[in-house]
Amino acid sequence: MTDSPKKPKKPHSVYTLVVEVGRKSGDGLPKGATGAGLMCYASGVDEAEAVRETVAILKQADMAPLDVTGYGTLEERKAQGHEIEADEVELMQKALDENAVIVAQVTPYFGERDKD
Repeated sequence: MTDSPKKPKKPHSVYTLVVEVGRKSGDGLPKGATGAGLMCYASGVDEAEAVRETVAILKQADMAPLDVTGYGTLEERKAQGHEIEADEVELMQKALDENAVIVAQVTPYFGERDKD
């Protein structure tokens, strides 16, 4: 039996994502909340994979993802002038080390959201 050559692993990056979620039974959001915004750090070979993994994980956690906004990798965010705290960098590194999705912050929404 011959071993087929293994494809080289593509390097992963960590992407900062903000996921808007609606309400769903068992979602764990506070009573009266109409949804929430979740700040996530997700590992992936590209941003599309990070988004797919994040949405899948949130659905498994009984969340109802509605929209995802990507803010890029650490390097991309620094190039855009974002101020990034040390604890944020630590969470990004943890997401990379564990090939994971980290939900760093949950901001529940109450009542009507502002309309632009």
